[in-house]
Amino acid sequence: MAELPTNAGAPSEGKTPRPYVVVARRYRPQNFAELIGQEHVAQALSNAIASHRVGHAYLFTGARGVGKTSAARILAKALNCEHGPSPVPCNQCDICRSISTGEDVDVLEIDGASNRGIDEIRQLRQNTGVRPSRARFKIYIIDEVHMLTREAFNALLKTLEEPPEHVKFIFCTTEPTKIPITILSRCQRFDFAGILTGSIQKRLQQIVEAEGVEAEPEALEILARRAAGSMRDSQSLLEQLLAFAPGRITVADVHGMLGTAGEQRLAVLVDHLIDRNAAAALAELDAAMNGGVDPAQLIEQLFGYLRDCMVAAVGCPSETFLYTSPSAAEQVAAAGQRLGLDTLLAVMQILDQTLSRMRYSTQGRILAELALVRISYLEDLTALADVIAQLQSGVTIEPSPVPTRSALPAAKKKWTAAIAPPREKADPVDDGEPEPPASDSPRAMLSAENATAVWSQALDRMSGMIVDQARHFDSVAASSSNRLVIRFKSGYALFKSACERPEQVARFEHALADVTGQRIRVEFGLTDEPTSESAPAASAQTVLPHQRILEVMQHPMVSRAGELFGAQPTRVDEPTNHP
Repeated sequence: MAELPTNAGAPSEGKTPRPYVVVARRYRPQNFAELIGQEHVAQALSNAIASHRVGHAYLFTGARGVGKTSAARILAKALNCEHGPSPVPCNQCDICRSISTGEDVDVLEIDGASNRGIDEIRQLRQNTGVRPSRARFKIYIIDEVHMLTREAFNALLKTLEEPPEHVKFIFCTTEPTKIPITILSRCQRFDFAGILTGSIQKRLQQIVEAEGVEAEPEALEILARRAAGSMRDSQSLLEQLLAFAPGRITVADVHGMLGTAGEQRLAVLVDHLIDRNAAAALAELDAAMNGGVDPAQLIEQLFGYLRDCMVAAVGCPSETFLYTSPSAAEQVAAAGQRLGLDTLLAVMQILDQTLSRMRYSTQGRILAELALVRISYLEDLTALADVIAQLQSGVTIEPSPVPTRSALPAAKKKWTAAIAPPREKADPVDDGEPEPPASDSPRAMLSAENATAVWSQALDRMSGMIVDQARHFDSVAASSSNRLVIRFKSGYALFKSACERPEQVARFEHALADVTGQRIRVEFGLTDEPTSESAPAASAQTVLPHQRILEVMQHPMVSRAGELFGAQPTRVDEPTNHP
């Protein structure tokens, strides 16, 4: 592990003290072997140098602090080392040392955010024609290259595609989607992944040992998790801790500096939420804030804790946990099982919305309290899913007495299911239709002799305009013991059409079942021979109001409106002809 002397900032007797160099710079990787978490990039670049297949343009992409600029410097040293080109730079020659400090005249590090215009790129193009002063290659490292303007990218295209043989380009960016495809197609792209928590913790342990500081492993683990895959972020946090607790770093020091809560406090808070105890949850929040915990940090930690509970609830092992230590694996898994996956998802959505609102609000504590109370009064969604499944399977659900709000923390709403006893069927034929309702009135068995009387009794049990239309029947016949055929005269074809609509047929059959105690099928038709009696629709000169209504009901728009709103027209107003 290469680094500057640890006492870089300490005064020495009779000499001016050297300026202090931060940890992230002192412990920057100096060769590909020290590039932690990016082994795939290190292997590819090392093999390219060893096989003399080095390209003229590279693009390094990835989140902040994962080693993009460090890899660019290592590549520059490997190409320009006095003992190279070699996959392993010596780090001892003058060129390697000057590149490590960013002072080499032939390796130019450019900030894309500050030199983003077309004029700067034109100047760069002119300088590419000048050969390096002492090294093999002139190397341009452009950081945050996505900040260049569109015109600057266009000016760079030709030079990037066919640069002089002594020029190499290395671009670094955190947002590759903002780079034009014309630039991407001219570069070899390497994606830098986020660094694993274990790898970060191991590196931090090496640093504290080199600094001569003692640190609790749990404290370094918290720092590594807090860095979220960024090595530089973890080293910056360690830098703060070295000043906060110069002798020994403890877990309490980490939580005190970061304003975060310990795992035990999070576990207690989650238990209160599972028990639906809003008062205890708010009391725990108050105690945490009195201990220096920031409410936004607490909600964010709770969000991560429940994420691990969700992972455990779906059956993943503890190795996939990101926000809790292995020692708390059983406690996290138990909390996930008690909450249930459906409830966990709803709780996490509440916390996610709360975090978004807290970024733009000065009332962080109130928003945190609001989230905890909402979660405490959240229904047991897993039980609700079971209730829905039981309803779909034909189970009758009876809710138990709902506890009062004061008793809600101690007892959640429960549901009990009682299977309804099977009902006897009058018709042995099972065709999936609902059973007729029970009735205490006398039953009239359908026969050819009483078919008309049964139909009339059924109409007497109904109401509405459709009943008036159905009473204009011409004949009623029982084609079988459970089938009734009602015929209209040819002049009442519109009445027949209205009666045989599916929703009206269902009403007729329901009324017939109430009269006879059995399921009766009903059909409508027209008489074969027209009668001598005149019908309301037979005259071309006279149209009765109800006939006009039936005609309008056949219109597609009116029919669709009736389906949508469950209504029928009651009056037709003819349009007025204006001169």
